Amino acid sequence: MKKGVLYGIGAYLLWGIFPVYWKLLEAVPAIQIISHRIIWSFVLLALILFITRQWKSFRTAALSRRVVLIYLVSAILLSINWLTYIWAINAGFVIETSLGYFINPLLSVLLGVLFLHEKLRPWQWLPIGLAAIGVIYVAISYGQFPWIALTLAISFGLYGLIKKTAPLGSLFGLTLETGLLFLPAVAFLVVLEGQGQGAFLHSPPVSDLLMIGAGLVTTVPLLLFASSAQRIPLSTLGILQYINPTIAFFLGLFLFHEPFNLSLLIGFCIVWLALVIFWGENFLASRKKESNANPRETTAGQADTK
Repeated sequence: MKKGVLYGIGAYLLWGIFPVYWKLLEAVPAIQIISHRIIWSFVLLALILFITRQWKSFRTAALSRRVVLIYLVSAILLSINWLTYIWAINAGFVIETSLGYFINPLLSVLLGVLFLHEKLRPWQWLPIGLAAIGVIYVAISYGQFPWIALTLAISFGLYGLIKKTAPLGSLFGLTLETGLLFLPAVAFLVVLEGQGQGAFLHSPPVSDLLMIGAGLVTTVPLLLFASSAQRIPLSTLGILQYINPTIAFFLGLFLFHEPFNLSLLIGFCIVWLALVIFWGENFLASRKKESNANPRETTAGQADTK
C-alpha cells in the first residue's frame, strides 16, 4: 500500500502545481494550449502503446461503434474541463478553480444518486446541502455566479460518471479520447497558422517546448494515478485528491496574489466543513460496516483475551 500512496501523492502533487506550468504559457490563447495538449498527449500515449506492444489490443478493444460513441462524449467533457481550467488559470482565477475541485466529490456523489440510483445515508445529505450553501454564499460575496468552479465540477463530475461505467482502462481510455480529438485539434491549429495567428514556432523556444511538454505533464500524473488506484482503497484515494485543490488554493493566494476577502473565506470554510462531515461520516459508516460484517471475529477476540 505504501507504494500506492506515494504514487497517489505524486499524481495529486503534479496536478496541484499545474497552475504554475500553465501560467508560463500565459501569452498563448487557452484554445491553442488545449489543442497542443490533446495532440502531444495522443502522440505520447500512442508511443507508449507501441513500445509496450499494446496497440493491437487497444484497437481491438476501442474500435467499435458503441465504445467510440461513449468516449466521444467523455472526450468532449474532458476538453470543456481542460479549456475552462487553463483559461481560468491564465485569467487569474486559480482560487476559483480550487473551489471547483473541492466541491467536485460531493457533486459526483449527487450525480451517482441521480443517474446510477445510488442511495445516500441520511447524514450524507448534510454535506451536500452545506456545499450548495457555500457555493451560493461565494456567488453572493463575489457579486457574480461562480461559473468557473461549477463548470469544472460539473464537467469533471459527468466525465467521472461516464468513466465509471466505460469499458476501457485509464490508458486505453485517454488514448481513445485524445485520438478522437486529435484531427480536429490539428485542423484548428493549421487554420490558425494559415491565418497567421498560430503561436507554435512563433513564440520563444521555451513556450514551444512547454506546448510540446503538455503531453508529458498530462500523461505522467494520469499513469501515477492509475497505478495508485490499483494499489490502495478508494477511500484513501478520495482523501488524497484534496492535495490538488489545496495546493491550487495556496498558489492562487500566496504566489499569484489573487483577491481573497473575508466573505470568500467564509464561503470556502462552509465547503471545507461539508467535506470534513462527508469524509467523517464515510469513515464511521465503513467502521460500522466492518464491525457488523465480522461479529464472530469480535466475539472470538474477546474470548481469547479472557
